[in-house]
Amino acid sequence: MTKLLRPAIATFLVLSLVTGVAYPLLTTGIGRWVFPNQVAGSLIEHDGKLVGSALIGQNFSDVKYFWGRPSATTPNPNNAMSSGGSNLGPLNPALTDAVKARVAALKQADPDNPAPVPVDLVTASASGLDPDISPAAAQFQVGRVARARHLPVDQVSALVASHTEGRQFGVLGEPRVNVLRLNLALDALGAKAAGSGQ
Repeated sequence: MTKLLRPAIATFLVLSLVTGVAYPLLTTGIGRWVFPNQVAGSLIEHDGKLVGSALIGQNFSDVKYFWGRPSATTPNPNNAMSSGGSNLGPLNPALTDAVKARVAALKQADPDNPAPVPVDLVTASASGLDPDISPAAAQFQVGRVARARHLPVDQVSALVASHTEGRQFGVLGEPRVNVLRLNLALDALGAKAAGSGQ
């Protein structure tokens, strides 16, 4: 029995050290060297303060900001501790009611906008944490944001275009706009305009 037990224990200890200590330390070290921003959580700082992560959406509701995708996380929107979708199917009346309420809120915030509401502004993502919206969803909001900030529509539209990221590696995913980065750039644009007396 001892002959069998000793190699089993030795194998267990060696594998525990390799897979539980050496491998995690090695991959973390390589990650910090090759992808330092991603390993740290893709954190975004503004004026020396941490304002969020490029990977987790934030709940913007003021008309002077671009709004992100709705979040189905509980108890608060964009709660990373309870990532997940609503699991409501397309025929569920609760989903229909939620979408109608979101469309109504968008129309109330911008009643003169005749464009159809992009679907990603009224439906939550599977994670409930999506930090990005489609370029169409951002352009849909340009008029409202420009009026609220007393900025030219063309200037705000150009800001959206400059913050639109293409498909990853040219083929994966869809073009997208990070809402937090766009809103920070919008604040900087407003501060610059105020500083120049416009």
